[in-house]
Amino acid sequence: MTRRVVIGTAAVSMALAMTACGKAGDGDDKGSGDDKTIGLLLPENKTTRYETFDRPIMEAKIKALCSDCKVKYNNAAQDIENQKKQFDALVTQGVKVIILDAVDYKSTKSWVKQADKQGVKVVAYDRLAEGPLAAYVSYDNEKIGRLQGGAMVKALGSEAADANVVMINGSPTDPNAPFFKKGAHSVLDKKVKKIAYEQDIPDWSPDEANKKMSSAIDKLGKDGIQGVYAANDGMAGGVITALKQRGIKVPVGGQDAELAGVQRLLSGDQDYTIYKEIKPEAETTAEIAVALLKGKAIDTLTDRKVDSLSGDFKGIPAKLFDAQAITKDEVADTIIKDKVYKVSEICTAQYKKACDTAGIK
Repeated sequence: MTRRVVIGTAAVSMALAMTACGKAGDGDDKGSGDDKTIGLLLPENKTTRYETFDRPIMEAKIKALCSDCKVKYNNAAQDIENQKKQFDALVTQGVKVIILDAVDYKSTKSWVKQADKQGVKVVAYDRLAEGPLAAYVSYDNEKIGRLQGGAMVKALGSEAADANVVMINGSPTDPNAPFFKKGAHSVLDKKVKKIAYEQDIPDWSPDEANKKMSSAIDKLGKDGIQGVYAANDGMAGGVITALKQRGIKVPVGGQDAELAGVQRLLSGDQDYTIYKEIKPEAETTAEIAVALLKGKAIDTLTDRKVDSLSGDFKGIPAKLFDAQAITKDEVADTIIKDKVYKVSEICTAQYKKACDTAGIK
C-alpha cells in the first residue's frame, strides 16, 4: 500500500490562494492551491486500512503540525486513469505537497516527472512509485515476506518438510507485492516440500483469491494442500471461504491485521497475520509533507536511500519501518495494547467466546 508528497514552487496570487483552500478531504478540483495545502491520494478502498487508519492519522498529524493547513483528499478506487486525473488536478491547482499511494507504480513515472518540472516534489507513501521522488515512507517489504514465510513454517510445525503450500500473491501493479513474494519464497522454498500452486491476484481482490483457491483445490485435491500463504488478510478471507466450502482446514496466513483478520485469528480460522504499526508510517509521512511544505530539510525523518525499481531514479530519501508476525496469542499485547481496535469492535457476539479464551475482555 504507498504515499506520495508533491511540492510546487510556482507563485500563486492572493486571490487564487484564497479560493484554493477547500475543506480537508473535499476532493474539489476547482480553485487553486497555496502553501497551506497538501494533497493526499490513496489507491483503493477494498483494503480497510486506508480509510480507517492511514487517511485519518495523516490528516490529524498534518493538522497538529500546521493548524492552518488543508488536506485535499481523493481515493482512486483502484482506477489508474482516475488517479492520474486526481494527481494532475492537484498540480494544476498549485498544491505544493501531494502524498501519493499509487494504484500502479509504473504509470506514475510521467506524472511525477512532469510535476517535478513545475517545481513539485513527490513523496511516495507505502508503495515506491516511479519518478523523481522527494522521499519514500513504507516498510521493509522483503522482510515482511520472510516473516510471512516463517510464520507459515511455524504453523505447519513438524509437517512443514512434507507440505504442499499454495501461494496467493498480491497485485502485479503493487511494487510491494514482488518483495512480499520474494521474501516468502526465500523461506518457504527451503522449508516446505514444494509450492504446489501459485497465482498473483489483480487488485488484491478477495473474490479473485477465492476463485484461485477453488482452482487450486480442483487441481491438487482436498488432501494435496497443507497450507496457504495469502499476501494480505482480505485475500486470506477469500481463501478461507473457499477452503471451508470444501471442508478443508489447513494453516492460512495474511497481512495487515485487518479487523476481520484479527477476528479470524481468535476464532482459529486464520493462523497468523502481519502487524504493521500504521501510525508511525502515516505520521512520519505527514511530518515529511509539512516539512517540505515549509521548505525545511527532511534528513532527520529519513534514515536511508533507496532506488526506484526501474533503477532510473537513485538515492531517494527513505524511512522503512519494521513489522511483526502475530498469532492469536499476541493480539492482546499488540492490537489491543496499541488501541488499533476497541475490544467491543473485535469481540462481537460471534467472537465473544474466542475473546474470552484469549483473555481479551
